[in-house]
Amino acid sequence: MLKIRRALISVSDKQGIGELANCLKEFGVEIVSTGGTHRALKDAGVSPKSVSEITGFPEILDGRVKTLHPAIHAGILAVRDNPLHLKQLHEHNLEPIDLVVVNLYPFEQTIHQPGTTLEEAIEQIDIGGPAMVRAAAKNYLHTAVVVNPGRYQALIEELRANDGAITPRTRFELAQEAFQYTTSYDAVISTYLGTVHSSDVLPDVVTISMKKSDTLRYGENPHQAGALYGTFNSFFKKLHGRELSYNNILDVNAGAMVCSEFEKPAVVIIKHNNPCGVGSAEAMEEAYNKALATDVKSAFGGIIVTNRPLTLAAAERINDLFTEVIVAPGFAENVLEFLMRKKDRRVIQQVIDVRSAKEFDIRGVVGGLLVQEQDQVRIKRDDLRTVTQRKPTDPELEAMLFAWRVAKHVKSNAIVYARGDRTLGIGAGQMSRVDSSRIAAMKAKEAGFDLTGCAVASDAFFPFADGLLEAIQAGATAVIQPGGSVRDEEVIKVADANNIAMVFTGLRHFRH
Repeated sequence: MLKIRRALISVSDKQGIGELANCLKEFGVEIVSTGGTHRALKDAGVSPKSVSEITGFPEILDGRVKTLHPAIHAGILAVRDNPLHLKQLHEHNLEPIDLVVVNLYPFEQTIHQPGTTLEEAIEQIDIGGPAMVRAAAKNYLHTAVVVNPGRYQALIEELRANDGAITPRTRFELAQEAFQYTTSYDAVISTYLGTVHSSDVLPDVVTISMKKSDTLRYGENPHQAGALYGTFNSFFKKLHGRELSYNNILDVNAGAMVCSEFEKPAVVIIKHNNPCGVGSAEAMEEAYNKALATDVKSAFGGIIVTNRPLTLAAAERINDLFTEVIVAPGFAENVLEFLMRKKDRRVIQQVIDVRSAKEFDIRGVVGGLLVQEQDQVRIKRDDLRTVTQRKPTDPELEAMLFAWRVAKHVKSNAIVYARGDRTLGIGAGQMSRVDSSRIAAMKAKEAGFDLTGCAVASDAFFPFADGLLEAIQAGATAVIQPGGSVRDEEVIKVADANNIAMVFTGLRHFRH
């Protein structure tokens, strides 16, 4: 047990610090603190000593130098069962510090504020704080360190249970958390500075440091452990139902990304990370009906995502289908109460637009990581290049763009048949583009759709004319594709021979 007799408190986040300090006061602990923290503790009824009283040296350089002093670091780093260390402390009139409570300047919050300059960001790089945290964590056998305000209550309970002492196990856990904290802090700074003047979008070194936000029941399968790290829960707030599973989280993410492609009201149904239906209409129930009609069979047990608040009429329609998760940016009056009648159904509110996320797309491979930018490029009408004799009509253009927005989020090889407000058939994840065309047409036929006059989108070029012929035979009259094949001319000739309008985007959307 480590009896706490002297504590140093210096925190940027003042949350809960008064309660912790008053607990330490109960046990007669001497408290030392810095400027802003010193004032906050006095306001909380605690009378701390200032760091300057201990060091005999004032804070200088606008506060850049205040705790970087032997009186502080010797007190933190001294090994209490080492006679030489104790002798040297005595010779220099220094005293041990048993507890260090520190959290750092808000660098990450600062850089996320619009208009933050490099100079402003630099001033939020903490120097003395990380030095104290690392020193205390290194010396955890003799000094406890707390960096997380969420730990205060448990620490208070432990101090009261142990007459003002902290167990070795707790000190070890706190030290581990402290090193994770400083690692994450440095990673954010390094990543930010790497983007300031570099012309390279991807940094030379990728440092990933994310706090575990949820331990999941399992991963993709029950025999795999799973956990969620990072700030996903800042974007999505669970309002009802069981915790999200690993696969639920993947599908929620996929659905939100598809929905973000549409300015008009839209509903997306996701199954196994693929959209199985997308619909758009001013009335949410109509948009849902369109999305569901694409593939009623696959929609069973899927995830539904909307880009507008969910109405009661739409919720009543959705209620007829077994649905794992419903995600919306808001809910009309009485909708939540209605949806919560099914206790196992998860209801999620999307509170932040997923398009605001700036993270890289990262995937693990043996021995390393693959890192790329997020695929956030959007195609507009002016970006399209007509390559056939016949130009597309306005309704065909609307249908092509709708299909293209969806195809971007379908596993390759991807083929999507659509009209201007709905998907008609989706072919996903096939090794052959021809097979994707056939499957999409087959699903449309099963759903009772006539594909005559529809548009078809292909996420990559047609390497041969056979994939295009499948789409033509199904009834498509307009085609949107990236172009770029050595056989483009052959494919264009087939389109012209069948009076098909075809446009090239010059942009591929593979999704492996």
